[in-house]
Amino acid sequence: MTALKNDRFLRALLKQPVDVTPVWMMRQAGRYLPEYRASRAHAGDFMSLCMNPEFACEVTMQPLDRYPQLDAAILFSDILTIPDAMGQGLYFETGEGPRFKKVVSTLADIEALPIPDPHKDLGYVMDAVSTIRRELNGRVPLIGFSGSPWTLATYMVEGGSSKDFRKTKAMLYDNPQAMHLLLDKLAQSVTSYLNGQIMAGAQAVQIFDTWGGNLSAAAYQEFSLAYMRKIVSGLIREHEGRKVPVIMFTKGGGLWLESIADAGADALGLDWTCDIGDARRRVGDKVALQGNMDPTVLYAKPEAIRTEVGRILASYGKGSGHVFNLGHGITPEVNPEHAGAFLRAVHELSAQYHE
Repeated sequence: MTALKNDRFLRALLKQPVDVTPVWMMRQAGRYLPEYRASRAHAGDFMSLCMNPEFACEVTMQPLDRYPQLDAAILFSDILTIPDAMGQGLYFETGEGPRFKKVVSTLADIEALPIPDPHKDLGYVMDAVSTIRRELNGRVPLIGFSGSPWTLATYMVEGGSSKDFRKTKAMLYDNPQAMHLLLDKLAQSVTSYLNGQIMAGAQAVQIFDTWGGNLSAAAYQEFSLAYMRKIVSGLIREHEGRKVPVIMFTKGGGLWLESIADAGADALGLDWTCDIGDARRRVGDKVALQGNMDPTVLYAKPEAIRTEVGRILASYGKGSGHVFNLGHGITPEVNPEHAGAFLRAVHELSAQYHE
């Protein structure tokens, strides 16, 4: 494989010295970019983008071509590929987001679920990873990812997105045996899926626990964090002669940072509701931190964006171990020029913290 020309993202995740704070954006390949919208129109729909390795590569590369400041590429895919490969029938309703043709509601439903083979059942994702890695040619590292078991389970039980997770939480409390079986199958699936991505060329991986923050403290430990811990313990942690860092991101998980830091990942993703300096004091040197600007700051003028970037950098303070990112994905209405101002500000303002 081609040597990396820019590895500051991987170095920061391992708390090694860097010249400036590395930066990337969750959902950096997405609807805020006109070139992405053109590719999606050409492909026909979102799933056609995801399932075609050439299209997935094309949209992964678009933000890198527009923003030379980006220090990482992230695989273009969707967190719901695993439930789809389990036979749930993923589709997208305009204005409603992801939906499933089949839902999981009983222990028998869960017992019937297969554990997907990443190469046979999700081969299009592995092909996308290897295609993107080849196209990057060492430019920046490639991030692979998956949803967390809890987050995937919520979609499978609800049949799509939810505001109150009524069906999922009812199963959790009424039938914990069924929920644990579902989460265990998903943890096995995520582990093999991420390992497949690593073998195909992903140089770091992130677990997106989008809905973990909607659980009680006790339920989070038992039904979300325990299964992410299991995944991390089963991941390939070294490949191609270097470490493969793991990032764990629970949206709304600021109350539980100490527990998450003990779960075995190399880095914690932070949403915008906690102060990154306070988070650093709480977790010490156990893990690197990724985040955590409020994505809606990008609606503001470039001067205001730069001020907020400076505030977050100052809060984290001197030294490595910080990957700058948004506290969640960039939203479709953001002006691409504002995203560029954000990325430039991170590199320009962070050098002073790495002397």
